[in-house]
Amino acid sequence: MIFRVLKILPIIVFFLSPTLADENNAEISFYTGTFDVIDKEGDDKTSLFGIEHKNPDLFRDTILGKFKPVSGAFITGNSSVYLYTGVEGQYELGPLKILPSFTPGYYEKGDGKDLGSILEFKSEIKLGLDIFDNSKLSYSYSHISNNDWGDSNPGTDNQQITFSKNF
Repeated sequence: MIFRVLKILPIIVFFLSPTLADENNAEISFYTGTFDVIDKEGDDKTSLFGIEHKNPDLFRDTILGKFKPVSGAFITGNSSVYLYTGVEGQYELGPLKILPSFTPGYYEKGDGKDLGSILEFKSEIKLGLDIFDNSKLSYSYSHISNNDWGDSNPGTDNQQITFSKNF
């Protein structure tokens, strides 16, 4: 497992470093949770750990709400890896933030669940609260599947706790 992390870490740094180098304002999130929460067979449920980057300066206020690009990666306890980039919305209800996102990405099964394709799509809903100045604690639930474009499409449902900090 540590070998896979060391193999993937340079890829994550490569994708995040150009965006971090030219910014004075970046939101970095770290999250942990459960991969394949609804595992009917009981053999694929495992932990996951991830990192995510957002640039608050790239918010776009539209008629449908605020949107910004999001990029990230996670690795599971079974060495599965998912690298993604997409868009996240933001809606505020008082102190509560509702953050839906859609992020296509690259999935490698490692020793974990075969999702049927290397191209997978993650749909996520996140509920967050500002806890300190420029810090947020969130709970999210996501679904990853390949839209029946792969050999099979078992999909996976995941839940995470996220800590986000603006730098």
